[in-house]
Amino acid sequence: MALPVLLDDALRSTESGFSLALSLPWIRSLPVASLVDVSVAIDGEPAPVRPARDSGWWFLQDRLEVLGEGMLRPGVHDVSVSFRLVVPYLQAGPDAPLTLPFRADAALTLDASPSRAIPPDSDSTAATVRTRENDPIPVMSGDGWDLGASAFNWTPDIIRAERAADDIVVGIVADGVSSIEIEPGQLWRSFPTLADDEVDAFRSRLAAAGGAVTVVGGSLDDWELPARRRTTEERVAFLQPQLRAAARVGARGVRVPFGQAGPELLRRLQPLLDDLDVVLYEEIQGQQTLDVPAVAENLALLEELDDPHVRVLIDISMLMPSLPPSYLDELRRGGVDAALLERLEHDWRSPETHAAVIAALRGGTVPPAVHTLFMNLLIRFGRSSVDDLEPLLAVTGGVHLKFWDLDDTGGRVSQPIADIGAALRRTGFSGSLTSEWGGHEWLENDPTAMTLAHLNLARTALAQRVTV
Repeated sequence: MALPVLLDDALRSTESGFSLALSLPWIRSLPVASLVDVSVAIDGEPAPVRPARDSGWWFLQDRLEVLGEGMLRPGVHDVSVSFRLVVPYLQAGPDAPLTLPFRADAALTLDASPSRAIPPDSDSTAATVRTRENDPIPVMSGDGWDLGASAFNWTPDIIRAERAADDIVVGIVADGVSSIEIEPGQLWRSFPTLADDEVDAFRSRLAAAGGAVTVVGGSLDDWELPARRRTTEERVAFLQPQLRAAARVGARGVRVPFGQAGPELLRRLQPLLDDLDVVLYEEIQGQQTLDVPAVAENLALLEELDDPHVRVLIDISMLMPSLPPSYLDELRRGGVDAALLERLEHDWRSPETHAAVIAALRGGTVPPAVHTLFMNLLIRFGRSSVDDLEPLLAVTGGVHLKFWDLDDTGGRVSQPIADIGAALRRTGFSGSLTSEWGGHEWLENDPTAMTLAHLNLARTALAQRVTV
């Protein structure tokens, strides 16, 4: 994975042994209790470790130390670490949150010079960001739609923490994108409670740079760790600070996964949404389809509520005509079966291909090194057509223009953008369209270059007109 776990200075001496600093290879901050089953080997020998702390939150730009006994010799050591992350806002079944395995290997020099520009728990609000001679250029589509980018695209940079998270996000404006979707779990150390002064300081800096927030990427942690399902009251309490922060930062609203809130929570939140004048966007993406009963029931609920403060956000990962070549290359390097790869490359949308993917997982033939990456085939990559989304369009308030790489052979990247643009035009859509790069899970490309190139491609695709 391109998301880092072990930075160059991760291995350090202590009075009684060593410490290993783990970066969080995820897309937002998590409870410290999310880290389970940590296993470390030094130069091929198992090295029992324990986390330095076992409570609180693991901010995305901090590293979590695990401590081991036994002094290490000076110099370079081959370090291997494996662990599992419990993800409290994703569900693996009716009774448990999703748990994913991770592994990282690196040759690390004991007590190497620090590679980070900011220490954990630092106050970076006074830091200086990059500037340009010219003001940032508003990025608009030909229809006047608000076309911007998500700070999610810069996730690897935020994890590496060579600059503070707010510097990185404000720097997006300096690079020429004035409309930004932000991720509180990446940006603000006070997540999930979200301190007013932290939110206000960011809004001031962003406005001074010429930028504005469109949507806040919310999270609804249904599980309190160790795994206990949150009550309705606790779910309301978890989401409320994010809604208030969205209003405070000037965003249109907060997005959560489609259907996760449920009828009771949505109805409980309606008065607050109206009072704050923010929208709760339910994001539908990837493998989700409207013919699944739970999805159809939730769409019926939104139509019944008929509330302009509850809307859908469509992620065009639902509309993938084929798989990203860079992703297939990563599976190939990871040792995935050649016959399955051939099917994935040339017959992605076939039901038989879906069955083959499930069979590979159940049969245990997916190499452990790419197991987490392989799960994208069941979650993040969709097979729908734009016609399938027609029932959603009347209640759609935003779109994620998801992309993985920039290989546009056969219109693989641009055609879904053109298709959704044509569909939105028919409904009089007014809202935000956001470039969101998901390929940093396996690519190490520069996020700024990738995002700006994608926005240029998107502008061209959205300018297409369909004639009948």
